[in-house]
Amino acid sequence: MRIGELSRRTQIPIRMLRYYEERGLLAPQRTPSGYRHYQESDIDRATLVSSLVRSGLPTRLILPLIRDKQPDPMHGDEPDDGDDDLIALFAAEFARLDSQVKCMSLSRNAVQQHLRRLRAARVSHDPTAT
Repeated sequence: MRIGELSRRTQIPIRMLRYYEERGLLAPQRTPSGYRHYQESDIDRATLVSSLVRSGLPTRLILPLIRDKQPDPMHGDEPDDGDDDLIALFAAEFARLDSQVKCMSLSRNAVQQHLRRLRAARVSHDPTAT
């Protein structure tokens, strides 16, 4: 499928899809005339990347997160020296996201309680309520 169709099917703007490709997050094939050609599997990948970006995850962490091939020590793949740095980056990102989740949960609970109070007040002032 071409980039316009991928954009329609994922609701991701073409400009963002091009950015994801530039960052190595999507890797469409190219036709001889230079058009991008995406696979069906790119729909899920683009949707996941978009979700991770919207959640605030930096693109430098998204690539190792979604990389197709993970190191496999059973087949001779050894972790490299950069893994310690990557572990530290992911640990910091996990802590940041965990903090955001806690903050959003508090906000959600406060809004929910206020909404309940507003609805209860409306019912108690409604003469037609039973």
